Amino acid sequence: MSAPRRFLPSISALRALEALDRLGSASAAAAELSLTQGAVSRQLQALERQLGLDLVHRDKKKLTLSAEAQEYASEIRAALNQIAQSTLRLQTAPLAGTLNLAILPAFGMRWLMPRLPEFARLHPDVTINMTTRLEPFSFASEPFDAAIHFGRAEWPGTSSLLLKHEQLLPVCAPDLVAGTALRGPKDILNLPLLHIQTRPEAWPDWFAAQGVEPPETVSGTMYDQFATITQAAMHGLGVALMPDYLVEQDLATGRLVALHPAPTETRGAYYLVWPTSKSNAPALRKFRDWLATKAQPEDPLPR
Repeated sequence: MSAPRRFLPSISALRALEALDRLGSASAAAAELSLTQGAVSRQLQALERQLGLDLVHRDKKKLTLSAEAQEYASEIRAALNQIAQSTLRLQTAPLAGTLNLAILPAFGMRWLMPRLPEFARLHPDVTINMTTRLEPFSFASEPFDAAIHFGRAEWPGTSSLLLKHEQLLPVCAPDLVAGTALRGPKDILNLPLLHIQTRPEAWPDWFAAQGVEPPETVSGTMYDQFATITQAAMHGLGVALMPDYLVEQDLATGRLVALHPAPTETRGAYYLVWPTSKSNAPALRKFRDWLATKAQPEDPLPR
């Protein structure tokens, strides 16, 4: 990409604009940038001359930005942050580089983390930085090289690797069903149900898979993460529909009991996704090739 000079103001001028917008005064902006107030004012004047626009209202010694300049500063802030993060990654990256990975908290903790020591032994030259993200995002505006994604392999502009299908079990605290005769899945409808925000159709789909027609509205309390819904289930607040790999230990120790004899596979799966433009990045390629050896080999559900 080659842009005309008039569309590429100096970093110093843009930093002055962003600081004034964020901090609200020229004195605060000057202190943060280690400049005098006069220098900040001159940076802003140079920017106005280059753009041919009035960006700053000057009332005696007070500087304030126009509404258009405030919007511009907000957009510039994201670009400056990305430049800073890219520079930091370049300075701190080892030989093969750094992989910035967005993970789902539960899957990352229970499935990925136990496997990562092997990758670290095989590829000590690769550093993996991990950040939690619960929802899909734009790789163009976030500093990630890849992400762990649940759902379908339909993330625009990316390639993907299937990691694991999700299989669900209804579980609850033993005391919740003590003395209760559950003859089949339909009887679970008589118990309080717990829901996870990222799987709004999980219970209706599960009942349908068991041949049970659920009511039009399946009521119950909602949770944003598996860690909290697991605790709610263990404390007897209701029945949670949980991925089997997340409750293995709790079932083995008796903290939870399963209300169905076998897990039921869902329509979604876990994927590693990455921007197609980054497919040949050395750190990503090493991680992807290694992760492929840990992934579920095929899709057992007919599609």
